[in-house]
Parts: sequence; structure tokens; C-alpha cells
Amino acid sequence: MSEGIVIAMGTVTKYTQGARFLCAEETCPFSEGFRYIRVHCPGATESATVRTDFVCSLCSSPLQEDMKFRVLGDKQIVEMIDAKILNALKGYSNDKSHFRIQAFTVFLRGLPPPPFLFYLFLDELANKMTIGNHYRIIGIPACVQNGLQATACIEVNSIQLCKPNGPSFLSDNFKYLLSLTSSSCWRFTAVLANIFASQVVPPGTYNTLKLAILLSLVQTCEKENADYLDLLIVTSDTLVIDRLLNYSLCLLPRGIRHPPSSEIFPSVSKDKHGTGSASIQACSAVLAKGGVCYIGDLSSYKKDKLELLQSVLESRTTTVFIPGKKYGEEADQQVTISVQTNFWSFVDVDSSSKKHIQKENFLIGQMDMSLIPANLVDVFGLLIYNEFPSYRLSSPLVHHILKKAINPEAMLYKVSQQFRTQDYEEFILFAKNLHVELSSEAENLIQGYYLASRRVRRDSVHGSTLSASALKILISLSKAHTKLSLRHTVLQEDALIAILLLESSLTLKHGTSALCVAPNSVFPFDLSDENSLQQRDIYLMQCHHELLKFIAAYGPGIHINANEE
Repeated sequence: MSEGIVIAMGTVTKYTQGARFLCAEETCPFSEGFRYIRVHCPGATESATVRTDFVCSLCSSPLQEDMKFRVLGDKQIVEMIDAKILNALKGYSNDKSHFRIQAFTVFLRGLPPPPFLFYLFLDELANKMTIGNHYRIIGIPACVQNGLQATACIEVNSIQLCKPNGPSFLSDNFKYLLSLTSSSCWRFTAVLANIFASQVVPPGTYNTLKLAILLSLVQTCEKENADYLDLLIVTSDTLVIDRLLNYSLCLLPRGIRHPPSSEIFPSVSKDKHGTGSASIQACSAVLAKGGVCYIGDLSSYKKDKLELLQSVLESRTTTVFIPGKKYGEEADQQVTISVQTNFWSFVDVDSSSKKHIQKENFLIGQMDMSLIPANLVDVFGLLIYNEFPSYRLSSPLVHHILKKAINPEAMLYKVSQQFRTQDYEEFILFAKNLHVELSSEAENLIQGYYLASRRVRRDSVHGSTLSASALKILISLSKAHTKLSLRHTVLQEDALIAILLLESSLTLKHGTSALCVAPNSVFPFDLSDENSLQQRDIYLMQCHHELLKFIAAYGPGIHINANEE
């Protein structure tokens, strides 16, 4: 028995399941009939089924195969690797142990038709695995000879999909924090974001970005048609942002940091076992299934890679083309692979400003994103501009970086001891598995804002600048904030945070609108005490009131029930 993740899959090919042999001596009674039948057994090599050195047990003459009775079956070669590889692919790990991880080969075979009843107790296994999934297998070890090389492999008899189970508990400190902030629907997530990643950045810095990261982390799952939340950060502090994203990535079982030297999406190569058939390699995006794929600086990729990324973000699938002529098949094949992961990336505004001439006709609040295709920027769920440009880093951040450089293991803040990295791992695994549903009030608020924004954000040439995916992003953000608040019903308060985040993102892309939210609308104040949390609540209530006025003015026919108070 073994466990592992599928990192490569070959196309289904044929192999000899059974063969009939006849004595070459015509006068021998065994030159006809079904005296010599050979059937492939699990664990045996295929060369053991059909050989040229068989002799007749009656007259010792050589046996010859009767090709009319050869039975062919389906065969698939799969590469698997221990799940520990996921820790190595995060790019950072607290685990100081060193070990070597090697992929192993498994053979999946189909069943022959009758009369080979020997296979009645086996399952049809070809095409039963999906690339990127984690399986437990039972099989028989075998050794396949390919020229001078021998490969250890497993002939599989049983396949079981392994699904991770989230923890059913939270740390006492998180429970206590939830009870302290229960008077407001906004305070718990505000404090979470404020103290998050204190091992990397000081509490109170990058709050909007840290909230977006937490929202993206809890919106990770392996379900089809899931609510995805991709992040694109515009920054000039690439080192700090890279550290923050890398730290956050390690909180998930499947957080993959994409190495620039490899492919983001699946690619095709020739099978190394001598079959000459095609083998599909998993690559970063598929290995990050149900997690996050961090692809680094977006401006470092070439045009064709960016176009492929845009296509995947729009459809959540990628298609691999297999030319039949190159891989010994009669016809070309196209294999569609589901990509179930959130993508994180950033754009370095300093380097991008050196690569092209900036435009001058910008709208209020709009950023120069002309280095990245506009359609690609639109398909990212959130575009975030971090608070501190590199030329005026905050004093706490400078002190933090210097102290960490001197003593990397130091706990600089009390909250780092109260809310450990392990506590956040358990919290995210718990929150992401919560089932949440939209309330009618939240749904009306989201729909009202969406329709009003489509009418406001439009021009005479291109129509509305608000993409059709904006509604899905709003719903995903609202559900994520509900999960982060450890609730099961999406309230208007959750929808408001989602709308403010999306409106800030749209302002960076297309300029400000009639709603006119501030760049730091979700965190307008430094959260230092309970009074600052109270001020933030009052500010968000005012934003809610302004939002209702915006919907009433630009979304005719939309009726929102407003609380008189």
C-alpha cells in the first residue's frame, strides 16, 4: 500500500492481456486447440505474457503465437510522488529535516473480455485517476526493464481518493477574540487582519492586503464551480510583499510557489518508459489544487504565458494538445484539465515604469497598468495597491525588518505568541470548510450595487467597463468574509466589505465612480484600541448609508430595505 499525488499521466495505450500459442510441429496434437494460453497477471511484466522461447511440453518444438487470438486491453502509466513534496514546493518551510523525495510509477490496466475470467475480481482502473489528486493505492511491486535501465513500479489493484479533513476545533485564543468582538459583524475580521502575519510585518501594517489574503485563503476548495478569489497586488515593496505572500501560502496544505524555471500549466512530454506515448506533466497550477498558486511578478512573463493565464482565469480549465504523429497515435488529441486553485501575483510598479512610457490621460484614482493586458487585470478578482511606497516605509516596518535580520527566530510582538502560525493554519482549515448561504438582504444589496455600477461605469464606445465576472467576485468576497467571521449566513455587513474592496479595485483599474470610495475605505483608521474599532464601525455604517443612496440614484427599480436607525 502506498500514498501519493499524481504528478504525471500518460495517455491510454494498448497492451497484451492474453495470447494463444500453438506448437510449430504440424503433426503434434498441440498444433491446434487451446492448450497454451497465457494471460497477463498483476505484478508481472508484459514481456512475460508474450515471449519467443516457449517450447511444447509434448514434443519440445518451439511455440508460435496465433495472432488472431491476441487479446488487447487498456493500459495507463501514472507517476506519483509522496505528499511531502507539497512542503518542498511552498518555497519556505519551518521543517529543518532534509530528505529526498522520488516519484514512483504505477500501472493502471483495463479488463479483458471473456473468456479470461481470471479478472472478474479486479476493477477497471484505466482513466480512474485525475492528475493532481491525492490517492491511496494497493498493488503489487514489479520491475520493468527498459534497455539497460530498470524501473521499480506498482501494478495497481485498488485506488482510493484521499480527501483532507479540516480540524473541528479552534484555539482558545480565537474563541476568546470572537466573544470579545461579538458586538459588531466587522470587528473580528478587522482584528484578525490587523494582527495577521506578525512574524513577517508589524501588526497594523498592510491591513487591507492582509484581509484580502485571509479572504482568499478561506475561499479555497477542490469542488467544481467553486468561488475563487485571485489577488493581483501593485507594489514597489516587492521584498516585503513577497515575504508576506510566501508566509501566507504556507498556511495551506496546498500552497505552491511557482518556480520561474518551470511551467505554470500542464505540458506534454514523451513517456520515459519506452512506450513512445505522450505523458502530461502536472506543473504548479494543478499541484495547487484546492489551494493557492503564487506565480510571482506578473510583469516577468511573456505575452503568450499571460494570454494562457487569462484564458485559465476565465474558464478555470486548460487544454493540452497532443499531436498524434509525434506520439505514435493515429489522430491528434485534446485533453481538458480542470484548474481548481486561487492565483496570487504582484506587479512591481518601479520596474514597470522603466519598461514603457506612462500614459498621461488617467482618470481620478486610476493606476497605470498598461504593462499588463487590461483583460488580464480584469479577470483577477481583486487589484490591491499596498499602503507604503518604498521611499517612505513606516518606522515600525523598518524596525521590524532590522530586528528580524539580526534575529530571525525572535518573537517581536505578544500577539505572535498568542496567535501562532499553527493556530492560523487550524483556523483557516476550519473556516474554509464552513457552508455559507446568502441572505436575501445581502443578495439585494449586491445585486443593487452591481446593476448601479454597470450603469455608472460605462462609455459610449465599449459600453460598461464592469465585467460580467464582477458579480461572481462580489459573491465570493461576501462568502469569504462570512467564513472569516465564522458565520453561516451572509449578511449586509459582509456584502458591504465585499463592495468596498471591489470598488477600490475598480477605481485602480478604471478610475473613481459616483460612489467615490476612499483608497483605504475598509481600514480608514489605525486599529490601536476599542475606540478605534468603534470609529471604524461608525465609518462603515456611513459607507452603508452612502451605498444605499448610490443604489437608489443609479439603480432604479432596485428596492433595498434600509434600517431606519
